[in-house]
Amino acid sequence: MPGTVTLIRSAQLSDVAEYAYAATAPAGARPVFLAGACPLNEDGSTAAVGDYAGQAAKAFENMRTALAAAGASLEDVISTRVLVASTRQEDLVTAWAVVRAAFGEHDAPSTLLGVTVLGYADQLVEIEAVAAVLDS
Repeated sequence: MPGTVTLIRSAQLSDVAEYAYAATAPAGARPVFLAGACPLNEDGSTAAVGDYAGQAAKAFENMRTALAAAGASLEDVISTRVLVASTRQEDLVTAWAVVRAAFGEHDAPSTLLGVTVLGYADQLVEIEAVAAVLDS
């Protein structure tokens, strides 16, 4: 089933970016604002310590669970922000590659940021998302 979100591209902007440059949701769509999805296991421990790709995968899994709890799916995501605790561009790219691949064809607008530190011990990655759903 297709999602609520329409992804927008522009021929006047570079096609190097692996995401749409904008997205919209129709009037009447209910916005869903997710807290940053962290790479935490159910017991609260940090998953994949020291592993950017592993933490990105766990954070994405947790984001998907939060979306489902709100009645949304990946196709309903309007935008994301991927935070990576590193000053090395290659670490950001490693985390981004996991997130981008997990979204598949739904290349929602996204921002990738290097940050100095994140909230949990040994945390390297966090994914923020906004989605929109139509209530039945």
